[in-house]
Amino acid sequence: MAATITEKILARASGRKRVDPGENIWVNVDVLLTHDVCGPGTIGVFEREFGKKARVWDPDKVVIIPDHYIFTADAKARRNVDILRAFVKDQKLRWFYDAGTPGYKGVCHVALPQEGHVRPGEVIFGTDSHTCTHGALGAFATGIGNTDAGFILGTGKLLIKVPKTLRFNLGGKKPGYVTGKDIILRIIGDIGVDGANYCAMEFRGDAISALDVEERMTICNMAIEAGGKNGIIEPDDKALAYVRARTKTKFEPVYSDANAAVEKEWSYDVSTFEPCVAEPHLPSNYARARDRSTVKLDRAYIGSCTGGKLTDFIMAARILKGRKVKITTFLVPATCEVAEGLIKETVDGKSLVEIFAEAGCEDIAPPSCAACLGGPEDTYGRTQGKEVVISTTNRNFIGRMGSKDAPIYLASPLTVAASAIKGRITDPRKFM
Repeated sequence: MAATITEKILARASGRKRVDPGENIWVNVDVLLTHDVCGPGTIGVFEREFGKKARVWDPDKVVIIPDHYIFTADAKARRNVDILRAFVKDQKLRWFYDAGTPGYKGVCHVALPQEGHVRPGEVIFGTDSHTCTHGALGAFATGIGNTDAGFILGTGKLLIKVPKTLRFNLGGKKPGYVTGKDIILRIIGDIGVDGANYCAMEFRGDAISALDVEERMTICNMAIEAGGKNGIIEPDDKALAYVRARTKTKFEPVYSDANAAVEKEWSYDVSTFEPCVAEPHLPSNYARARDRSTVKLDRAYIGSCTGGKLTDFIMAARILKGRKVKITTFLVPATCEVAEGLIKETVDGKSLVEIFAEAGCEDIAPPSCAACLGGPEDTYGRTQGKEVVISTTNRNFIGRMGSKDAPIYLASPLTVAASAIKGRITDPRKFM
């Protein structure tokens, strides 16, 4: 019988010919990701259940990336990283990208694929809801809790329910002012924050094919904001080239059968899409940017796993070049690779670093999650009061960027940059 890409990956990982939605199956795990927020809890579960002298099931399949609360003086945040260091040393883990060392990489969801840990057809679990980012490269990737992660550390397996698949067909020619963020915010606005509960969100169509890999990551990253179990895109030549440039590990891509049954389908003509925002305090609060031009802003934030990639900064630079920002504008590259790209990459002969400096943006922060998750008081870009923020991040819940009194609007790098220039929400087409 025909099967979707998600079903095929899970069938292979469980050693079965096929699986059906709703079945509970044991799957073998290819990669387990954790970081400084959830890593200590995961380690605690593992040592409690398997013993302090137990060894992880496969030290080559565990990836630990401190990234959330690392550039801070907070004692508890520093303690968390110390716990990771001790565990890595004891377990002799290979893939530890420690903060403050030459091996540090940055935000896990961007660093993981950059460092070659994401491969089509594989199963990736991470102690972070935005692990679904990695479905952009044709993997089954989803977030789990510390208890499940602790069990994986000891066994390399996890019992999961096979999700139903929701298919999103995105056709039409994508306008230059429409980004991956605009696409996923439109979808979440349509179906709601619970519209894909425990479902695989499969994205396909000409408009998806036209996107670069990093833009696809943004779309899959935010599948969780609709309640999705995972977001996934079949790997095409772009995705395969991206992966092959970063790993020598063999992998076998998987593709949906043309006649595979899905729970529900949506079809969109992306040529009709417009720049948009998600209003406070839910990613589903969709509004066209041009309809919110009266909203005054206090700050702009360009960063995170959905807005701190190199392509995101290139988009922002094209808007900001030769112009000045009117409000405080924070820049946080997702990874060290992105930070280097800001120096090397140019727009009309000027580096991105020069463009941002001349525009009056704040000094570029070290790569990390920074204020995307609020963090300790001294976190770069953290809200402290009633600041109205427009941000490229992925969540705008109350208190998400620190202060519970700070309303957050989500938008693409294009819209955030345009809004920074005007000091109010602005459709980027005014500058394109």
